[in-house]
Amino acid sequence: MQNTIMTPYYSSVLLNVLSQQNVPYTPVWLMRQAGRYLPEYRRLREKAGSFLSLCKNPELAAEITLQPLKRFNLDAAILFSDILVLPEAMGMELDFIEGHGPQFLSAVTTEADVDNLDMDGMLERLNYVFNAIQNTKSLLNPNIPLIGFSGSPFTLACYMIESKSSRNYLKVKEWLYNKPDLAHKLLTKLTTAIIEYLNLQIKSGVDVVMLFDSWGGILTDAAYEEFSANYLRLIINALDKVNNKTPSIVFTKGGSSWLDKIVTVGSDAIAIDWTANIKKAKKQVGDIVLQGNMDPSILAVGNKKAIKAEIKRILTDYTEANAGSIAGYVFNLGHGVLPQTNPDNVAYLVDTIHELSGK
Repeated sequence: MQNTIMTPYYSSVLLNVLSQQNVPYTPVWLMRQAGRYLPEYRRLREKAGSFLSLCKNPELAAEITLQPLKRFNLDAAILFSDILVLPEAMGMELDFIEGHGPQFLSAVTTEADVDNLDMDGMLERLNYVFNAIQNTKSLLNPNIPLIGFSGSPFTLACYMIESKSSRNYLKVKEWLYNKPDLAHKLLTKLTTAIIEYLNLQIKSGVDVVMLFDSWGGILTDAAYEEFSANYLRLIINALDKVNNKTPSIVFTKGGSSWLDKIVTVGSDAIAIDWTANIKKAKKQVGDIVLQGNMDPSILAVGNKKAIKAEIKRILTDYTEANAGSIAGYVFNLGHGVLPQTNPDNVAYLVDTIHELSGK
């Protein structure tokens, strides 16, 4: 692996990669790096009483954001929150049911429901998020960037229409195919809300923003362009880049078939899940930064030998597709850290990536 080491523009390896600078090793952070696999997280969640209570307590949210940084040599922190706090702030009643995940008590089913989504005062109702950002930044090593995020318009719409996660998303698809105008009305309203939300996250101090298009992969090729990519593009174009220094990442789970469309969204980096071939993905995204894509289950059930072998395979495949260089690459999982994961495996993963990519 040929590494060209240059004087960094930023003190952060991650920010240097996202700004197309060459780096001495591959940065790594993990989706859901703060979560149930950490005993210190479980203790705080028990203390708070519920997941939503944790999200709404700026001091505890900051503490949880920093927990994995105290254990592991990670190259970024990601704000502890949830994508569904945004529709909740627009007036939907949200609950997290143990063993079943998030659920809205009432779904969006009619045009009147869309009209009644309340944008007035939405950002004020999300003050706990912005306070958590400020608290985290005051405690975070200045060389470690903080990632803020939102769900994509389509992913948020899926939860709002279905009221919860779904096996086949038939209610959503009924909107797309039988009443597309209403679907676009909801997606447009969500797009406006997300732009305001992410811009205030940036102003509050996040260094990177990420859009989680978690359910974009359920769409057809044509529907993905119409109902997801178009809105992602609007958001990226409308972000307040603060002198063009706030990079963006887009992640469409199951979206490797649409990398040609995701490239046109305009984000600084594209994240891929573990079903994607990283060699093909790099050739498709070209000069855009690539993030991914180890199967989280390997980290949960694999031994150190298996973990190291997979890291080597991914790094080798990427560098072979990139003229022998690690430039333009961020190591991550193809989805979030699983609750069954041993924290020792995460420590080994992070240190091994730094070691192997730096050689």
